[in-house]
Amino acid sequence: MNSKANKDPATVPTIYKICPAAAWREAEGAGVYRGSADDRRDGFIHFSAAPQVAGTAAKHFAGQSGLLLIAVDAEALGAALKWEPSRGGELFPHLYGDLDPGAATAVIELPARPDGSHDIPELAP
Repeated sequence: MNSKANKDPATVPTIYKICPAAAWREAEGAGVYRGSADDRRDGFIHFSAAPQVAGTAAKHFAGQSGLLLIAVDAEALGAALKWEPSRGGELFPHLYGDLDPGAATAVIELPARPDGSHDIPELAP
């Protein structure tokens, strides 16, 4: 999906991270989120724009429960945030550095459905 938001990333005010609740609560306590094992392996924290969240949940988190969707102020991340091609050449936001939990604008439960998919809320673009 090549949404308008992904053609001009500078206009995307909010990006999203899917995260196990325990890992996010630990990050809040520590004052820093260093990413998942996959993030650390890749050298950046993976995020999604609003139109990409459902696809990310389906591809990487199917069947998992206890997840949170973290909304983050993209502007607060500064130059460490890069938009780079990923699935099908679509641009995804990647944070090259740690995430300050204070940049989160919302923390939303991401309930799993019986079929393993997730109930994705309506998201601000």
